[in-house]
Amino acid sequence: MKISVLSLLSIFAFSAALADEPQKLLTEDLDQWTMDKEGAWVVTDGILHISEKPGGYIWTKNAYGDFRISLEYKTSEQCNSGLFFRTDPKNAVQGGFEIQIASHGIYKGKQVAGSLYDAKEPAEHVGKPDGEWNTITLTCKGQNITFVLNGSTVQDLNIDEWTTPNKNPDGTKNKFKTALKDLPRTGHIGFQYHGHPVWFRNVVLETL
Repeated sequence: MKISVLSLLSIFAFSAALADEPQKLLTEDLDQWTMDKEGAWVVTDGILHISEKPGGYIWTKNAYGDFRISLEYKTSEQCNSGLFFRTDPKNAVQGGFEIQIASHGIYKGKQVAGSLYDAKEPAEHVGKPDGEWNTITLTCKGQNITFVLNGSTVQDLNIDEWTTPNKNPDGTKNKFKTALKDLPRTGHIGFQYHGHPVWFRNVVLETL
């Protein structure tokens, strides 16, 4: 049986379209994830949460560059967590980026919920109270990063504006030993356990 060039192109185009379809990342066996501590995270009824023996981060097995991820989260009292992206799991603090996830009202400035952690405060403070589900969408395309929290675009930035180590464009200091523009544009996505329960669900990722 002969297959025309047009047919082959159609097959490849169809396969590429399938590859770019949004992926649901949470399954009961967490087969798309790795953990700093085995068994520290579990999925129950579609919700990712810490186990009875929690500890450390949970990371996607795959690395991503240009993508859009949407999810819901809720916090416990005095909770501090984070959505890490384009990150080296072996160097989470300095080797990538973090959108702050935290209880409403416990932090200020560039550490409130919706911040690009230690780099830029959100345009609005719209995190919900502990125990209520927040909805978020993070989009990364090259140097551009957009973050929507509970329907409000709280970050819309160009990471190339961060040209100096330990310094933000507004002149304030940050924790990063490397200028943010020089950090990798591809890395893993992760969630942080920082001593307080936190829950995630409906985690959907689309490559761009």
